[in-house]
Amino acid sequence: MTNESPLVLTIDFGTQSLRTALINKSGEIEGIVKRKYNPPYISEQKGYAEQDPDYYYNILIDCLKELAQNHKDKLERIKGSTISTFRDSSVQLDKELKPVRKSILWLDQRLAKGKEKMPFGYSTLFNLVGMKETIKLNRSRTMAHWIKENEPDVWAKTDKYVNISTYLTYRITGKLEDSCANLTGHYPIDFKNRCWQKEKALKGVIFGIPSRMLFPLKQPGEIIGEISEEVCKQTGLPKGITLFASGSDKACETIGLGALSNSVGAISYGTASTIEVSNKAYHEPEPFLPAYPAAVKDWYNMEVQIYRGYWMISWFSKNFASDIIDESAIQHMAVEEMLNNELSAVPPGCDGLVLQPYWGPGLRRPLSKGAIIGFSDVHTRGHFYRAIIEGIAYALKEGLEGIEKSQHHKVTELRISGGGSQSDAICQITADIFNLPVSRVQTYETTSLGEAISVFVALNEFGSVEEAMEKMSHKTTTFMPNKEAAAQYERLYRKVYLKMFPRLKNIYKEINRFTKRYEE
Repeated sequence: MTNESPLVLTIDFGTQSLRTALINKSGEIEGIVKRKYNPPYISEQKGYAEQDPDYYYNILIDCLKELAQNHKDKLERIKGSTISTFRDSSVQLDKELKPVRKSILWLDQRLAKGKEKMPFGYSTLFNLVGMKETIKLNRSRTMAHWIKENEPDVWAKTDKYVNISTYLTYRITGKLEDSCANLTGHYPIDFKNRCWQKEKALKGVIFGIPSRMLFPLKQPGEIIGEISEEVCKQTGLPKGITLFASGSDKACETIGLGALSNSVGAISYGTASTIEVSNKAYHEPEPFLPAYPAAVKDWYNMEVQIYRGYWMISWFSKNFASDIIDESAIQHMAVEEMLNNELSAVPPGCDGLVLQPYWGPGLRRPLSKGAIIGFSDVHTRGHFYRAIIEGIAYALKEGLEGIEKSQHHKVTELRISGGGSQSDAICQITADIFNLPVSRVQTYETTSLGEAISVFVALNEFGSVEEAMEKMSHKTTTFMPNKEAAAQYERLYRKVYLKMFPRLKNIYKEINRFTKRYEE
């Protein structure tokens, strides 16, 4: 690229770390600064996950300052910017737009009791259509309800109820606005029409957030504002950089993978693992589970999520591989890298060990639990680890089949990103389980890449988003399915995995009664 070619400044808040980058029209990262959070969240009680929202802002200022200092010669080429964050993490603001408590992150496990009753007719309707437990879970995981029940003084001070992306956008621009594609989670959004639900609408009453606490929504590609003079002064960025609306981390990741097609599935092996397929028409991936606005206008992402996806690897390491944690520190290797060395020693299908990865409840099966079946004396820690990898892929495959049924179209290839995608062994397992080609692109920073694509399209630097993805997202390694392994996985998937939940669901209900997790 020439020195005159434009750049986009991307800001990517992940669950564990922040990335700020300068990306050009060829999809090349010309500068990047990363910073891990320390700690990623605060747990004042078991299961809590909170963080001061200004902690993220302060880290952002540090990263932007370092990026500007390291690339002074490139700053004038910045033509636009955007921000993407992890999802479903609320911030409560007072009348001065100051946080009144720490942000409750999406990882938080506390549950509201749902004391605020829904209108009788709505409750009856949800019961009739078989969605009672799903609605109950949605309400219990809405932090607005928890705050009302447990911190009424905080709720009384709350003037605006926003996502973490909204607050950080406000700190950067002075505008309390956000992209409709950033509000995935427990907010009263009409995803099909990309606007707020009416306060008394059927879906709007679930979350209990009054309309007066909401804020203006922008469509992907629209201008939110300019990076403020204060931020520019603190960081050394030039004045006048426009900040555009784009989308959440997963939405941008999908575009960064070049997967904006109903024939291409985008898998994200992150803390939460997802599979997304994009459509211009609105199709729900599962009954009563919405499609979400994509990070570019006129597209939707159909998504199925495994709530505790590759988080399970850290859980497994902590509880069953402490020796590897110690050894990885000595060898200066990631724990995951050392664990992946054990995958090749275990055959496809783990000698009959099959795992259902519901370590966190899902919307479709709110009472489900994790399960492992098929243990025998041949199984080792390596089998358990591989069963986790395979189980997550099985669950995403089941999700993909629901998406294909909804859109009446088969997916013919997969693109993959997230921490798990850095392992060739995991990519091959994925190709074998789905029996589809699986490809990586030129960078693991796919969320940042997707952000840049979204902004370049908004700037009219390309004629279409399809052209932008073709020029900026490039397939590199492709993993083709092994026929023998694919056949073995298909047998276990059809004859074992898919039959686990139907056989266990009544047992899960008894477990939940025992733990009293969903008491009225």
